[in-house]
Amino acid sequence: MKNIERTRNFCIIAHIDHGKSTLADRLLDITEAVPERDRMDQILDTMELERERGITIKAQAVRLLYKRHDGDWMLNLIDTPGHVDFTYEVSRAIAACEGALLVVDASQGIQAQTLANLYLAMEQDLEIIPVLNKIDLPVADVPAATEELVELLGVEEDEILKISAKTGEGVIDVLNTIVDRVPPPATQGEQTRAMVFDSYYDPYRGVVSLARVFDGELSKGDIVQAMGTEEEFELLEVGCYSPKPTALPTLRPGEVGYVIAGLKDIEALRVGDTVTRVEEPAEEPLPGYTQVLPTVFSGIYPTEGDDFERLRDALSKLQLNDASLFFEPENSRMGFGFRCGFLGLLHMEIIQERLEREFDLDLIASSPSVRYEVIVDGETREITNPSELPESFDEIQEPMVRATIIAPNDYIGAVMGLCHEKRGVSIGMEYLSTRRVQLTYDMPLAEVITDFFDALKSRTRGYASYDYERKDYEPADLVKVEVLVSGDLVDALSIIVHREKAYARGRALVEKLKELIPRQNFEVPVQAAVGKRVIARETVRAYRKDVTAKCYGGDITRKRKLLEQQKAGKRRMKQVGRVEIPQEAFLAALRI
Repeated sequence: MKNIERTRNFCIIAHIDHGKSTLADRLLDITEAVPERDRMDQILDTMELERERGITIKAQAVRLLYKRHDGDWMLNLIDTPGHVDFTYEVSRAIAACEGALLVVDASQGIQAQTLANLYLAMEQDLEIIPVLNKIDLPVADVPAATEELVELLGVEEDEILKISAKTGEGVIDVLNTIVDRVPPPATQGEQTRAMVFDSYYDPYRGVVSLARVFDGELSKGDIVQAMGTEEEFELLEVGCYSPKPTALPTLRPGEVGYVIAGLKDIEALRVGDTVTRVEEPAEEPLPGYTQVLPTVFSGIYPTEGDDFERLRDALSKLQLNDASLFFEPENSRMGFGFRCGFLGLLHMEIIQERLEREFDLDLIASSPSVRYEVIVDGETREITNPSELPESFDEIQEPMVRATIIAPNDYIGAVMGLCHEKRGVSIGMEYLSTRRVQLTYDMPLAEVITDFFDALKSRTRGYASYDYERKDYEPADLVKVEVLVSGDLVDALSIIVHREKAYARGRALVEKLKELIPRQNFEVPVQAAVGKRVIARETVRAYRKDVTAKCYGGDITRKRKLLEQQKAGKRRMKQVGRVEIPQEAFLAALRI
C-alpha cells in the first residue's frame, strides 16, 4: 500500500477561458511528461474542434511523475471543461478525484461558472486549492480577486497561490501544494471496484473506458463484469495516459487509467458503471452519477435519406463518449431522423459539428425547443417537439431555471432590463465586492437557451457571466407559431412561444425565410400562423420572364395577351410545384 500514499488525484476546475488548459500544459512541462519535440499549446485539447474554438469539451486524464526532494510522487490530473453546457463532464471528473485546483483569472475575478464548479467539488468533499492565474497581465487586479476568494472560501490570504500559467511563474508551488494538501486515495475493501468515468469508441480496438480504481486491482487478462449491465468480458489491455496511451501490467488502488475489453457492443459498458473481477466480485457497486436530464431538444436529420443508419451508429458512438446526449428516432417533413436532447445550445452545436466532421455526415437540425408539460382532460403529457402540441388543451407548463448572474456594478440596470425582457422574476441581489454584484432570477428555460448569453455579453461588454440550475414546471400562456410555405405546413420550423412574443417571433421568422427561400417562377407566400389565424406574411416575388422582348410593332393588346399567357402558366406551375427550402433557411430560423 506504500504506492497509494504517494498518489494524488486532482482536477482543474474554472470558468471558461480562465487558463485551465494552459496550467495543465505547464504541469506537463515541469514534470517532463512530454518530450521537447512534441510540446505544443493546449496539449490535452486533442480534438480539432477544441483547438479551433479555444475551449475544452472533453475532460482528459493524464498521469504525471513529479520528482521532489522527498521522492517521486504520482499525480493523476483531470483537465475539465469550463462551459455551463459541459457541467456533467465536470461532475464525473470530480467524482474520480480527492482534490481540485480552483483557477480564477486575476483580471476577471470569480465568475458564475467558477461558483457552480466549486459547489460541485464541495458536494464531493474535495480539498479545494485556490489558484489566482494571469497575475502577469497589465489589467490584472490581484488584491480585488484575492479579497473575493478569501470571502468566498473563508481561507487565509497566504493560502491562495498566485501564478502565471503562461510564463510558468509560481507553478512549482502548485505541484508542491497538491502533494502536501490533497489526501491520498482511500480504499474500502479487498474486492476490486473501479468506476468508469468516461469512454470512447476506437474503430480498431473497440470500446476504450477511462476508469478510477477504488478498491483492489485490475490486470491484463482479468475476467471482469460490469455490475450495471452484468456483462462479462476479458481485459485485453490496461494502462494510463502520460499523456500518450501507455500499457501497464496492473492498475492499482487509487490509480486512474484506461481499460480495453475489445467490446464491439457499445451498450455493454456505460459511463458511471462499476467494474469488478468475476473471481471475487464486489457486493455493492460504487455510487454512480445522477443521470442528467437534457434541457434542449432538436431534430437532427441527414440530408441524404440513405445516411439514416450511419447517423444512428454515429450517435451511439458519441453517446458513449458523451453520456449526457439523448436521442430517439422521429419522422417529419424533413424525412427520417432523430430527436436529440442536449444540455444547452453550445452542447447541441458541438455535437452537430462532431457528427459532421468525425463521421462525415451532412445534417440539418430543427429549431431547438425545451420539454413542456401539457394537461389534456386531466392527463399530463410531456412534449419535446412543437408539432406534438395538441390544438386544444387545459393548461401548458414550461420548465423554469434559477439563473445566477455576476456582473460589475455599472451594468446592474442593463442586466435587470434583459432579465425582465426574458420574463425573469427577481429573487435576490448580493454584492460580492465593492465592484461586483450577484443577481439571482427565476426565468423560463426556453428564454435562456436561445440568445440570452449573447445578449448578456453584449449589454455588459463581455464582463458578465451566468450559470443556471433547473427548477420545477410553472403554468404559462404559451402558443404554437407555425410556418406555412406556399400553403404547406413546415413542422420543422414550428416554435412554442409566449403569446406576447408570438407576433414578433413570427414576423422575424417570415422575414428571414423571405431572404433565404430561392425565387421561383411563381409567387411563394410565407406565412406565420397561430392556430387558424395568420399573424405575419411575406411574399417571395416570382421571376418575371421578358416574354415581350420579341414583340415588335402592333398595339398594347399583343403584349397583354403574352403576359396573360405567362400568368396562366405560372398558376398551373404553382399547383404542381413544391418549394424546396434550403438548409441555410432552417439554420437561420434556428438562430432567430
